[in-house]
Amino acid sequence: MLKSKTFVKKTRSGGVMKIVREHYLRDDIWCGSEACTECKQESTVLQKDTCIESSLCSYPHYLIPDTNVVLHQIDVLEDPVIRNVIVLQTVLQEVRHRSAPIYKRLKDMIHEKEKHFYTFTNEHHRDTFIEREPGESANDRNDRAIRMAAKWYSQHLKTSESNPDGLKVVLLTNDQGNKQKAEESGLLVHKCEEYIKSLIANPELVDRLALSSDDKNEITSNKVLFPEHLPLSKIQAGIKSGSFLQGTFRASRDNYLEATVFVQGEGEDTTEVLIQGLQNLNRAVHQDVVALQLLPQNQWVAPSSVVLWTLTGIRLVVHSTLRISAAEAARKPTGKIVGIIKRNWRPFCGMLNVSQIKESTRHLFTPADRRIPRIRIETRQASTLAGQRIMVAIDGWPKDSRYPNGHFVRSLGSAGEKETEQEVLLLEHDVPHQAFSQAVLSFLPKMPWAITPEDMVKRQDLRQLTVCSVDPPGCTDIDDALHCRELENGNLEVGVHIADVSHFIRPGNALDKEAANRGTTVYLCGKRIDMVPELLSSNLCSLRSNVDRLAFSCIWEMNHEAEILKTQFTKSVINSKSSMTYAEAQMRIDDTTKNDDITKSLRGLNKLAKILKRQRIQKGALTLSSLEVRFHMDSETHDPIDLQTKELMETNSMVEEFMLLANISVAQKIYDEFSECALLRKHPAPPPSNYDILLKAAKSKEVEIHTDSAKALADSLDVARVDGFPYFNTLLRILATRCMMQAVYFCSGMDSDFHHYGLASPIYTHFTSPIRRYADIIVHRLLAVAIGADGTYPDLMDKHKQSALCNNLNYRHKMAQYAQRASVAFHTQLFFKSRGILNEEGFVLFVRKNAIIVLIPKFGLEGTVFFDPKDKTAPSLVFDEEGPTLKVEEHTFHIFDKVKVTISLDDSNIQHQKIRMALTDPVIPGVSVPVPDTEPQTKKPRLDR
Repeated sequence: MLKSKTFVKKTRSGGVMKIVREHYLRDDIWCGSEACTECKQESTVLQKDTCIESSLCSYPHYLIPDTNVVLHQIDVLEDPVIRNVIVLQTVLQEVRHRSAPIYKRLKDMIHEKEKHFYTFTNEHHRDTFIEREPGESANDRNDRAIRMAAKWYSQHLKTSESNPDGLKVVLLTNDQGNKQKAEESGLLVHKCEEYIKSLIANPELVDRLALSSDDKNEITSNKVLFPEHLPLSKIQAGIKSGSFLQGTFRASRDNYLEATVFVQGEGEDTTEVLIQGLQNLNRAVHQDVVALQLLPQNQWVAPSSVVLWTLTGIRLVVHSTLRISAAEAARKPTGKIVGIIKRNWRPFCGMLNVSQIKESTRHLFTPADRRIPRIRIETRQASTLAGQRIMVAIDGWPKDSRYPNGHFVRSLGSAGEKETEQEVLLLEHDVPHQAFSQAVLSFLPKMPWAITPEDMVKRQDLRQLTVCSVDPPGCTDIDDALHCRELENGNLEVGVHIADVSHFIRPGNALDKEAANRGTTVYLCGKRIDMVPELLSSNLCSLRSNVDRLAFSCIWEMNHEAEILKTQFTKSVINSKSSMTYAEAQMRIDDTTKNDDITKSLRGLNKLAKILKRQRIQKGALTLSSLEVRFHMDSETHDPIDLQTKELMETNSMVEEFMLLANISVAQKIYDEFSECALLRKHPAPPPSNYDILLKAAKSKEVEIHTDSAKALADSLDVARVDGFPYFNTLLRILATRCMMQAVYFCSGMDSDFHHYGLASPIYTHFTSPIRRYADIIVHRLLAVAIGADGTYPDLMDKHKQSALCNNLNYRHKMAQYAQRASVAFHTQLFFKSRGILNEEGFVLFVRKNAIIVLIPKFGLEGTVFFDPKDKTAPSLVFDEEGPTLKVEEHTFHIFDKVKVTISLDDSNIQHQKIRMALTDPVIPGVSVPVPDTEPQTKKPRLDR
């Protein structure tokens, strides 16, 4: 049966186009129920015996939720108790249009066999399709379509011979008008809340209900605490006229009364607008897209340098008098939030603060992320949830409530336990870490796998070459291997061979989509979250020794001065002769008794790498410094038993140089071939203001630093020395690292600035790690098309889709970095937990108005020492921003001062355990040193390999 709709549309050129839309209706769409004898279905999803105990519905029944129930009560629907649900096509389409994250969660439930969620295609069923009536809104039409499908199901199941128990259908809606019309049609219908509260065997489900508007009104006060948010129509008009600005709200970690809104300008220009004070923050939550109004210039303020935080809802005030000598800090554009354009709420991890009022069901939830405000929830499980990490979702934030309102989602386990904390860490940093689905795994090669003659058609056989890999200890996902040999003409042949992951992951399938979403492998302490399934990452793609593997090779002919004479790119087959650690490769190079082919190859590579590095530095490449730590784990408990900063060897630099060279060579090749859609990577030059702290630190030691170019900076860092202070240059380079911008992926057709500042390279990409980075897979595909080794596909040549992909990859890489640092912080806490109090030397890295940030080189650890006199009669603190210096009593702290501190773990607050640093030298009498509130931090990797 065919329904068609004809209408005319005006074209851009002014003509008229007739459009006919055809809508096919069928009578062979089955109901999916085991209880049905009418439908000729081969398999069913909905169970005949529905076992859910409800005081409202004492009969067996299926549920049909409407769109708003799915959108607002998705946490309830995800509970294992809720099964045998009919998801109508109308609902699925509306949810897809209104919320991509909830749509994905709904689809996951539909694919989960144990849930028995059945999708009924009511929009194409002859008996359930309805047309929109004249004057009827799209929303009202969809509500009517849902009621029509529910009525059809009720009648359909009633006529089934195998349904003697009277299996019924219950419509769930929170819309009073929809409920009334459903009742008038003779349907069984309930509000979602009343139905969930009727599940007497599962009272815990009530906690997962999102608050209704009635509930929200119950728990707010009569006092208006915040200004009203403007409606979207006024916001849009204000943005258009220029009276309002739109931007992303970023709350401060250190000061709950302060935030910054990043307003996107022309091109890549971004303006930062400061927001201070509860009323001006006006209920915006971290990462919301907001509308703001700039305050008059005489009301602009400077960002606070005082650390101000709240764990118990109490504002913590520094009692000392803070005097700023010299000029006031530069004031910034300052504004106030007038409305919310888009909420970016997600379920938040944290802990419950149980109410002191006996038998109260209202409690405050403290998120793990300090940028998120505390959330008021209703729960009857408070005694059970105390001491556990839980997840809570925000439902709304009324103008007369100090806190947003929310609901309990699920428990993650006991706080402090390693598995629980790791789960929190992954969830808080939005790292996809669920097991790979069957749909994804179905695209893996069938085992046993072997290289076929078809695979060899467009490949070079390089198995005879002395190829080897050099990696960190315990590495199983080996992306890259190298070789170097002397040619008959006296020149050298050098090869970088990269795992050919794109051979196994074909564009557009479920495996490819999952890898694109994950974006990167995430390395935590003692755990790896793979981007691709382990069969590929640790086996078929990993370039392990003594097995044939498919590779993508970049081969150069060089002279002995490391000048490139010829470059070749080819798909290949290799057989690595050795998989070594950096230390093992270094021992081979240094051992004069060894002279085998592998050792010769390593020595040739190492010699050329030194020349390449020298050439890079001469061009202005930066050699910055960062302290990276390595944990030694107990083999049984997997707890850290030792903590050391990583030592870098010549072989680290050797591998790095050839990876950089391959990335640059490939970047030029794919850009030459595809100037509009090459996936590249750039590192923007920092704005001059970023260098302020570096210049002040150098000036304090009478050292001159030039920052007008990368080469000027590199050259001045090379000669920066202070007599009797050997660690000064390292500290300066650590500080310079903090001044840098983030390197990002971009599409060549969407940008004009390709330069990589840190590497001093005009063009760059990522080619060398496709097992752990999705960007490299795209680059492999582009290179394969460029050399005729593979075919193209539409998305690869679409610069807009490439740009959208780059945005996701940049986000995933940033979150992976944060997750890795959080993992190091947690394991650092575990390490210090059993160590008691340690005395260590450190250096002042930053000076604040009421604190100094201290770096402990031995552990690669940073912490904050606060100066907080206990009473108003205590000595004042004098902060000089020009230095910057902080005078505490008679002692003045400068950047890079050497200090001694005690280090211990403060676990008095189980949710925010932290490293406590207390000053022991210099000794300052009369000033107490309270617990610092900063987590230890680790630094970025040194180069953009």
